[in-house]
Amino acid sequence: MCGIVGAVAERDVTPILLEGLRRLEYRGYDSAGLAVMTDGGALRRHRAVGKVAALEAAQHSDPLNGHLGVAHTRWATHGAPTQANAHPHVARDDVAIVHNGIIENHETLRERLTADGYEFASETDTEAVVNAVHARLQSGDDLLAAVRGVLGELDGAYALGVISRRDPQRLVAARRGSPLVVGVGIGEYFIASDVAALLPVTRDFVYLEEGDVADITRHELRVFDADGRRVERPVRTTELTADAAERGDFRHFMAKEIHEQPRAIAETLEGRIAERHVLPEALGPEATAVLKEARRIQIVACGTSYHAAMVARYWFESLAGLPCDVEVASEFRYRRHVVAPGTLFVTLSQSGETADTLAALREARRLGYLASLAICNVPESSLVRESDLVMMTRAGPEIGVASTKAFTTQLVALLLTVIAAGRSHGLSSADEERLVTGLRQLPRQIEAVLELERPIEALAEQFVDKHHSLFLGRGTQYPIAMEGALKLKEISYIHAEAYPAGELKHGPLALVDAEMPVVTVAPNDELVEKLKSNLQEVRARGGRLYLFADAATAPATAEDCQVLTLPTVDEVLAPVLYTVPLQLLAYHVAVLKGTDVDQPRNLAKSVTVE
Repeated sequence: MCGIVGAVAERDVTPILLEGLRRLEYRGYDSAGLAVMTDGGALRRHRAVGKVAALEAAQHSDPLNGHLGVAHTRWATHGAPTQANAHPHVARDDVAIVHNGIIENHETLRERLTADGYEFASETDTEAVVNAVHARLQSGDDLLAAVRGVLGELDGAYALGVISRRDPQRLVAARRGSPLVVGVGIGEYFIASDVAALLPVTRDFVYLEEGDVADITRHELRVFDADGRRVERPVRTTELTADAAERGDFRHFMAKEIHEQPRAIAETLEGRIAERHVLPEALGPEATAVLKEARRIQIVACGTSYHAAMVARYWFESLAGLPCDVEVASEFRYRRHVVAPGTLFVTLSQSGETADTLAALREARRLGYLASLAICNVPESSLVRESDLVMMTRAGPEIGVASTKAFTTQLVALLLTVIAAGRSHGLSSADEERLVTGLRQLPRQIEAVLELERPIEALAEQFVDKHHSLFLGRGTQYPIAMEGALKLKEISYIHAEAYPAGELKHGPLALVDAEMPVVTVAPNDELVEKLKSNLQEVRARGGRLYLFADAATAPATAEDCQVLTLPTVDEVLAPVLYTVPLQLLAYHVAVLKGTDVDQPRNLAKSVTVE
């Protein structure tokens, strides 16, 4: 959610800090700030509410320059988005700290520190941490010892960057439950919550493990594990480039990412399918044995990834013959479980740092599942590093908060997993060949859907003055209806709900009138005739239908029913294809309403706190 950048270098670090914050804007935030150790030996900061541009304006009017600094974009948790609550937080002009995560026992720390004479200027949990570090410095600790001592007192999750006027060439960083990387330069080091922040200055990174503390100067990086032992963490070179997160000719990142889906899906398939089958090595060398032993599937995920998991439940049961349970990660971790023998635990996450999903994975390890499989878009993420098996999506950087290409590549990766599992559980060679053939055709079919953008944009004009909308689907299209409703509400702020179409008469039909658009996805599958009868219930109540349908089964456009025909696709693959027009619809409604498409209000890209 929040973003951290820090640097210690021979050169002025302020431009690096500001550029890093700009590159983290996609994560979602409501204030920004930086603190720099100036050449005159003073610790100074600027903070601003709103966009990074406001912080840049403050820097322009009163430049802060130096060789050591930290910076932050904050998404409000403790306290409103005000300048006083913005990071970095400073203790007595001596220590500055930036923090992602939540300190659960901050009130206890605050009470103790207040009794010791410390004053608090903010409502944040972070200010208790910086004052606690200062108190230990006062007692004689150096900066590393002070930070490590305070970490032992903290309950909760954190990624921290700490600097002090007493040691003007030192940066201390730590992580527990929130991601943090160290960028490696030549005679300089950097920290960030996301590699994207540092791509203009390095492509070499050390990924801190859970509980690590990093002691950083210009010429040395020392890492200590949770037990205080000196450890070596490998330096990894990322494949991402500095221009990977640019909009190009598109007006918004979301539009770019919608149009990147044919390529992203093709790359997710590359090297994983042969002419007629899925390659057994697609999930790693141990996968074949694990999938053969699997007797049940448990999937956990959040948000958009949860909708992908719901589609996969149909696939695992109908294609692979494996019972499959799906649960929201934030619910999974807080209830008692009965784990059936042979259950494979599957997690889905775009970032691989989603706090609830990570916590669920760690709980699953304790509970004794057969093995864990992560489907993720970020190869260096915590979820990937902590899972037994990995299926990487290859969507590339996704900047828009509303997920698009990450979702469709998750669906493709899930289907590859289902096919690989099904080979040991009754999926016929003929069915595998049919599905692989369909997957090969999928990028071209999505390109055909993208060519329908103009008529979808015209449909969007009819949603601009609406306040509510219903989305309907049956079978695997019900989760796609849920995803379409989520996209519309996320970026256009129109209230939208999704229902299985058969549930209409059990309550939602009471909402239907001429002011309630009803969006329906209707591929040519075994449920299409039942869906048509559900649609007649809407028309009979004066509702206005917007139907995305297969050309072979679509009714004619009428005054109360507008139809957009899509390419014919294998019914198993239809959820991937039918997602795309719903993404385009939400996008164009948001553009017409003038909302912030890429950074919708109150939302963040990577949810790294509960």
